[in-house]
Amino acid sequence: MISAEDLIALVRNYNPKTNVEKITAAYEYGRQMHEGQFRRSGEPYFSHPVAVAAILTEQRLDDATIITALLHDTIEDTKASKAEVAARFGNEVAMLVDGVTKLTNLQLSSLETKQAENFRKLFMAMSKDLRVILVKLADRLHNMRTIKAMKPEKQVQKARETMDIFAPLAGRMGMQWMREELEDLAFRVLNPEGRQSIIRRFIMLQRETGDVIHRITGDMRFELEKAGIEAEVFGRAKKPYSIWRKMQEKNQGFSRLSDIYGFRIITQSEEDCYRTLGIIHQRWRAVPGRFKDYISQPKSNGYRSIHTTVSGRDGKRVEVQIRTRQMHDVAETGVAAHWSYRDGVRSENPFAVDPAKWIASLTEQFTAEDDHEDFLEAVKLEMYSDQVFCFTPKGDVVKLPRGATPIDYAYAIHTRIGHACVGAKVDGIRVPLWTRLKNGQSVEIITAEGQMPQVSWLEIATTGKARTAIRRALRELDRGRFIKLGQELARSAFDHVGRKATDKALDTAARHLRLKDRDELLARLGSAELTAHDVVQAVYPELIRDEGDQVSPRRAVVGLEAGQSFERAPCCQPLPGERIVGITYRGKGVVVHTIDCNRLSEFEDQPDRWVDLHWHTGTHPAAYGVTLDLTIGNDAGVLGRICTLIGEKKANISNLVFVDRKPDFYRLLVDVELRDVEQLHSLMLALEAESDVAALERYREKPPIRSIMS
Repeated sequence: MISAEDLIALVRNYNPKTNVEKITAAYEYGRQMHEGQFRRSGEPYFSHPVAVAAILTEQRLDDATIITALLHDTIEDTKASKAEVAARFGNEVAMLVDGVTKLTNLQLSSLETKQAENFRKLFMAMSKDLRVILVKLADRLHNMRTIKAMKPEKQVQKARETMDIFAPLAGRMGMQWMREELEDLAFRVLNPEGRQSIIRRFIMLQRETGDVIHRITGDMRFELEKAGIEAEVFGRAKKPYSIWRKMQEKNQGFSRLSDIYGFRIITQSEEDCYRTLGIIHQRWRAVPGRFKDYISQPKSNGYRSIHTTVSGRDGKRVEVQIRTRQMHDVAETGVAAHWSYRDGVRSENPFAVDPAKWIASLTEQFTAEDDHEDFLEAVKLEMYSDQVFCFTPKGDVVKLPRGATPIDYAYAIHTRIGHACVGAKVDGIRVPLWTRLKNGQSVEIITAEGQMPQVSWLEIATTGKARTAIRRALRELDRGRFIKLGQELARSAFDHVGRKATDKALDTAARHLRLKDRDELLARLGSAELTAHDVVQAVYPELIRDEGDQVSPRRAVVGLEAGQSFERAPCCQPLPGERIVGITYRGKGVVVHTIDCNRLSEFEDQPDRWVDLHWHTGTHPAAYGVTLDLTIGNDAGVLGRICTLIGEKKANISNLVFVDRKPDFYRLLVDVELRDVEQLHSLMLALEAESDVAALERYREKPPIRSIMS
């Protein structure tokens, strides 16, 4: 455990004017209050508050925050009271300790509606003084560092809570280092095999390529010195979870992932940042579409930096961040930079964000009247996303979360624009409404009088603001249609468990789900705000839990008209669990596509042929074919091992075609029969971990030339 003298020395490193007597008194008071208490690891309990305080010294925080860290568990776990803490250490510290105590008592991993209420409380506590959440984040970080002493089931609960709430919150506040460490510590608990697989790949890569970081860092320093630019250069390998997430997002194996190294250049001035960018791009080839200028367009938490990705002669990509020392301080501490000290005085950092304004910007779109679910979804979307910056035709900047579509952009401009949207142009070219927007694009929304929001927009929109506006409009515009669709969904779901969707059953479900009446329940079910699973579970929870029968492939899709048949589109091979939409064909029924299928662009101007569909809730049989594009090493026994691995994952190989044979590798298309998209992801993760698998992706048919050019 760190002694009081050592802790004070850590504070003095950045604040020589620290109140030594007050910190010493807090240390002694906390130690006395926790006397006789021990952690699960057997250490004295007070070692935890001291470690939390030490973490906060890394962010150069003020005395009040350090003292709060030392006392943050006293009101909750000892005989200490808020009044006594106030008498000894002042009202400011007492308010902060009380705020941390209230945050600790929030059950943030409970049911969704409860979780939404807790998020409201979380933001209320943050809005009073953001230092409360800084202490709580440091508290969670130390608990995750020492999580092995907990019971396995408790480890999983805390790790999931960390991954879902605390890590994204740290990232949103600008403390990227803390986000990465929290994610990686949670990843170690939730997927230890995946993490170890990535670490093994790293070790193999280092053996093959040598010390890439040292070599590239040296090259960058040489180029900068040659140009007379004074700068510091640091390089590092990205965290295992960051790499794993990128593998999932890009649907690529480790061997195909290139930008797994990151480099940071810290210059003396903003002018030097742009000079450095020019030098880096002269020496190494810039990767198109991977440049972001957060200096001219800062993030809302004050983050400023230039991001670029470059490629060397060996084809390996590396990410480079360029910033000044002041920008770096804000990048390391985020919103906490408002309280950080340097040489005994509050840092005068021009890039530090006012915490009160930051909280206001995060919560301004939510009102007390908003549904809990809307609030929770919108807050999570706001917290979990990086931002993209798009331009209006007049040159104004619109900030949106990564993954946003033209529909999100339209609603960000004005709800009226969103409702009337019929199309969009990106950089002057007409694009489908589900197109993902990128940094720096100019977006123009095409509107039409009489246009109304479509149900399918809920599958396309990603921002909480857009989804909430669409839902409200749909409820007001066509409540009767939703009630009718909801009745069909309810009938199908109740039939699946051998029950009838009677008026009495639906009234019971409405009461249990706190809805005013049966029609409200059906309207929400029809507008996709409730799932059929939720409705059935509200009345017959024991049937949902014990349900073991499988969903027949003949009735796997919900939303078809009576007697209407369907088939899966061969171009995208949709699986249960994926978002889907149907296209009607005369005499052929409905063809089911995934919502992101490229072929849907052929039907953009035929909205009357689109059908809103959902997969039936429940367990599906392994009857849905998907094609994998697989490249493996040409060696004895490799194909046999791959086939065995597929079988171990309970997937059946229905066809296998060799596309390319070379002396050192084979490329083949493998048709496998699966239950759902979750089984597909599990299978692909297992295959990607195999050292003999050079490349793997889900095969999708390419659209014909005419659809690309239209």
